[in-house]
Amino acid sequence: MARVTGIGGIFLRARDPKGLAAWYGQHLGVQITDWGGANFLWSDEVPPTTGSTAWSLFPADTKHFGPGPQTAMVNYRVDDLDALLAQLAAAGVTIDPHREEDVSFGRFAWITDPEGNRVELWQPLVVPDSPPA
Repeated sequence: MARVTGIGGIFLRARDPKGLAAWYGQHLGVQITDWGGANFLWSDEVPPTTGSTAWSLFPADTKHFGPGPQTAMVNYRVDDLDALLAQLAAAGVTIDPHREEDVSFGRFAWITDPEGNRVELWQPLVVPDSPPA
């Protein structure tokens, strides 16, 4: 059975993303990277450091969270996006027809939970092992 394997990211709307990022850095020690968010490396990922959870701020007028007043969205890392979407469709879950398939770090789809929250599903790219040096 296809399943969620972890949290891929947490995304928040913000009226002032740069200001809020600075606040989180100053008060909570969130280290903001050059791309404007933070990565929290997973200590239990095998092999080590191959997975991470992203944390990022979006402008208040972003369309990424779908319509409505939703102020946060969870990105779930999944092991088989196509199989999970088939399972969700069979269960009558609302699935956004839009997909992002050609992203350099994976494939994305969106669903809506029973409370009307938009949820992002992410299947990371499988990176083949490097040949021995």
